[in-house]
Amino acid sequence: MCIRDRNKEEYRFSTERLLVSEWHSIHPSEWNQVELKTVVINILTPKVTQSLPPEWQGAYTPERAKNWIEERDNECVILIVVDKSSFTAIGFVILFGSANGKDLRLGYLLKESAWGKGYASELIQGFVEWSERNNILSITGGVEVDNIASIRVLEKNGFIREPDMNESEEHMFVWKNRHNK
Repeated sequence: MCIRDRNKEEYRFSTERLLVSEWHSIHPSEWNQVELKTVVINILTPKVTQSLPPEWQGAYTPERAKNWIEERDNECVILIVVDKSSFTAIGFVILFGSANGKDLRLGYLLKESAWGKGYASELIQGFVEWSERNNILSITGGVEVDNIASIRVLEKNGFIREPDMNESEEHMFVWKNRHNK
């Protein structure tokens, strides 16, 4: 379910190194603004998308990137992740909501050059803090079973692995807001 009922500016937070904002709402002075299609092409490389749904995998052309942007705008909220030191877009946060608007489904992607630098942990920590301030009840995220780095990021930030009900290639992790118990 889409979570469009919130004001897009509400989906904004920053961490020590990152600025995160809804991708159509970020101010041009806050990043080295290029066409959003170009950002998608630079981030969604074959290596980044290899564990994602088959329709997201492979190389992106400007036309494919434009279609991907339109599809995401129709189904969810996308946040752009900007490195504050370089003003460069380094990733996306993809959010789906529930009927109550207080339970979110999370996905995140970082471009290859941002891997292994602690950005993912910082991003998810910042998102958890944002969620606490905004009274989000829970966040659910799926991770491929062999994506050890993302599993560690989620666990480090308070996500608990759900018991596997079947032999899936994805583990589900849930964070629950301890302030809303």
